[in-house]
Amino acid sequence: MTTEFISIGDTVVDEFIELQDARVHCKIDDEECEISMRWGDKIPFKSATMVAGVGNAANAAVSAARLGLKTAFVTNTGKDAYGKEILNVFKKEKIDTKFVKLHAGIPTNHHYVLSFESERTILVKHEHYPYALPKLPAPKTIYLSSLGEGTEGYHDAVAAYAEAHPNVFFAFQPGTFQMKLGIEKFARIYKRADFVVVNKEEAERILGLSGPQDIKELLQKMRALGPKTALITDGRNGAYAYDGTKTYFVPMYPDVRAPKERTGAGDAFASTVAAALTLGKPLHEALLWGPVNSMSVVQDIGAQRGLLSRKVLEDYIAKAPAEYAIKEI
Repeated sequence: MTTEFISIGDTVVDEFIELQDARVHCKIDDEECEISMRWGDKIPFKSATMVAGVGNAANAAVSAARLGLKTAFVTNTGKDAYGKEILNVFKKEKIDTKFVKLHAGIPTNHHYVLSFESERTILVKHEHYPYALPKLPAPKTIYLSSLGEGTEGYHDAVAAYAEAHPNVFFAFQPGTFQMKLGIEKFARIYKRADFVVVNKEEAERILGLSGPQDIKELLQKMRALGPKTALITDGRNGAYAYDGTKTYFVPMYPDVRAPKERTGAGDAFASTVAAALTLGKPLHEALLWGPVNSMSVVQDIGAQRGLLSRKVLEDYIAKAPAEYAIKEI
């Protein structure tokens, strides 16, 4: 099997806890919101659901596989019951697991997702694995996403691999630690990237900006870091892309029903656009694919259950309302 899409990053077990007794406090215009619960009390919840084998890079691997790409995943996990469950998840999705390394004596990453009023707050903890990049083939696309602390050398190895394979399409969706570490530490990755995708708040954090920002200026500043194309998602306001010549806007795909919770919407958008580009779609067409998978994912709990096959996704696009269209701005 010739691998077409390789995703690199951490994977986790997510425990979704649907809260029923909490409060949300926001500053003006619903910005800088905080969730609160009674201190020192028993807090009732509606439900708890465990989902194994998720995380930005894992979600990207599943997304690409369901869209028909021959996909492999490079990750580390514990050699425990959770790690074995994660392996089973990927095998069921027909993802090549030969680059998944299980470590004895180190737990599998476990996160807790607190869901309330269709939004989520995530409690995260990344274990410290002995990261080492395996010898990889040269696929059409390498997709790098979230990794935990202590992976600076591992990122250097990924950058060196990408530099040594200039014909491989290199996509980067930075995670929390990668953004926290700063631009300079990831200068090689930004410079080599063909495609970088973040949300609006993440772009502002990466660039060290505060206060209202013009989206076109944000795109230009993100692209100035090195990638050929910069993409910025803006929640319900849609998404934007800039390739150095043209700036595109794509709206959200209309919800077919009320969302359950929004975990994985950004991952679905980013990975689906990358997969469409890998399949040979031009940027303006690939951008139409992303919001469809985002819409589908939020109809269910977790970041993967709603990911679509290529046929179903293209059917949604064919039936889309007239206002669902790419605009050049």
